[in-house]
Amino acid sequence: MTDATAHPDAAADIRGRPGAGAQLAEQMGEAGERRERRRDVRPLGRLFPYAMRHKGHVVMAGFWLIMSTAASLALTAAARGAIDNGFENGGAQLNLWFLLLGANALFLGFATAVRYYFVTKTGERVVADLRKGLFGRILTLDPAFYASMRTGEVLSRLTTDIALVETLLTTSVSFALRNFLTLVGGTVLLFVVSPKLTGMVLLVVPLLLGPIFLFGRTVRKLTVASQDRFANAVGFAGESVDAIETVQAFGREASAIERFGAAVEAAFGVSLVRMKARAFMTAMIIVVMFGGVTLVLWLGAQDVIAGRMTPGALLQFVLLSVFSAGAVGALGESWGDVQKAAGAMERIDELMRSEAAIRSPETPVVLPEPPTGEVSMSAVQFAYPGRPDLPALKGFSLTVRPGETVALVGPSGAGKSTVFRLLLRFYDPQAGVVSVDGVDVRAADPVAVRGRFAWVSQEAPLFSGSASENIRFGREAASDEDVRAAAEEAQALGFVEALPEGFDTPLGERGKSLSGGQRQRMAIARALVRDAPILLLDEATSALDAENERLVQAALDQAMRGRTTIVIAHRLATVLRADRIVVMEDGRVVQEGTHQSLMAQGGLYARLAELQFRAD
Repeated sequence: MTDATAHPDAAADIRGRPGAGAQLAEQMGEAGERRERRRDVRPLGRLFPYAMRHKGHVVMAGFWLIMSTAASLALTAAARGAIDNGFENGGAQLNLWFLLLGANALFLGFATAVRYYFVTKTGERVVADLRKGLFGRILTLDPAFYASMRTGEVLSRLTTDIALVETLLTTSVSFALRNFLTLVGGTVLLFVVSPKLTGMVLLVVPLLLGPIFLFGRTVRKLTVASQDRFANAVGFAGESVDAIETVQAFGREASAIERFGAAVEAAFGVSLVRMKARAFMTAMIIVVMFGGVTLVLWLGAQDVIAGRMTPGALLQFVLLSVFSAGAVGALGESWGDVQKAAGAMERIDELMRSEAAIRSPETPVVLPEPPTGEVSMSAVQFAYPGRPDLPALKGFSLTVRPGETVALVGPSGAGKSTVFRLLLRFYDPQAGVVSVDGVDVRAADPVAVRGRFAWVSQEAPLFSGSASENIRFGREAASDEDVRAAAEEAQALGFVEALPEGFDTPLGERGKSLSGGQRQRMAIARALVRDAPILLLDEATSALDAENERLVQAALDQAMRGRTTIVIAHRLATVLRADRIVVMEDGRVVQEGTHQSLMAQGGLYARLAELQFRAD
């Protein structure tokens, strides 16, 4: 057992373990309930720097947006001319006006297509940059950050929130800007055609804006509630699928289906309320809008009869009124998308602005070359974030000389894995000094510090790529010969070559196609190909059967040759091979020596050894 179980906050930074997929899905559902609702659109301004990276596309999108809107409004002028002038002199100019109308329509189609291309391309490009930037930021954040923000919430921002921003930039923003320009241009032309009738139309506007903003807020709240309910359903589904063997073994398929169905129905119930509210809002808008337009058109018809307006002018006024009214209604629908995207951008920006507590100083100290492989911890005091009252290490000191093999033993929660986390600089101690090759790790670049270590954890997480890709994860530039040599040294060459496609065989999600012992040997090969001077082994054989333990232990013996090695030991096979054994309890060193000397001393080590021998 490692001390991660004694410190739940520390366990949060252990990734790739079985069941992680279900936990992430559940966390994503819980994250929805904590989301902040944004009532303003100012967070969308933070997209401006991303858009300015592609000024040319933004300018082209804006230009063709204006041209398509102008062509749309010009249709009304061409229709007016055809009616008022096309029938003069026996219709001599009718064909000309209709040709003009057709050319206007062709240009409108072309301008709309080009506008769509540039708006969509620009939006997709900005979203791609945003997505890459966000993921880059996520990978720089240290485990302390993930103690306060769960992984499911981070993934929700990388997927769901960015999808909302993508919808805005590629669809809604074009839709909204086009309708806004149509409304502005249409209103101006309406005043030109008939100021009196336009004034009557503007009286209808307040009656339209009222229900849009009143019911729009209600619809937005119901939409978020529906999304949260559905996220809970997805979380449960992910948990059930991830543990499908357990579900089937206990015959709980029907129960799981019923529970998922209830969650989906709950989400549907909220969606139904949202749909009713939106339907009522739409009905109110249509009744007010078209009722007012009908009244205005009746007044216009009276002006035509009285000779104060031409039939063509009335037709143009009708078309402009329809365009403008439609734009108002469309803007109301777009407002919900804008607000959702604003809330999503706020959450994304919060993550983008997060700073890692562990980062390189402005002028980092360069680690000595060639590396010696010496590590030291002096009077280290450390407590995990959120648990200041339960220190994991209390005045801990340890020095490991180059080429030495040191075993850390002790009960669960003694602080063994915490030692590894501080050496790898996942955290910094509250007091004391941690140094590698004589340099305080806080004064060096964390990447350079971690480059001195090769780590084999108890969980041995693998990735869904091929066997070769998983080994090369330790050193991307490793050649095929290096990968093969590492596999052979790790006692993994035999089973890898027996795979259907050898080193190119995909291992499946988290390497599920391999046994536990095979995964451990792949993890050892990954550490070996890194060719680091210091090897960290975290109970690499604790969960294996006797045969796999023998193979993995042989691989570890090979890996430890010529390297400084620190082993968190559970089984005495590794302890007996260590140059020195450090016994830990409650975050302190309580004993130190060889196996024989510690057995002679009695105390904690002797008790642990006796318990293990008795169990074996």
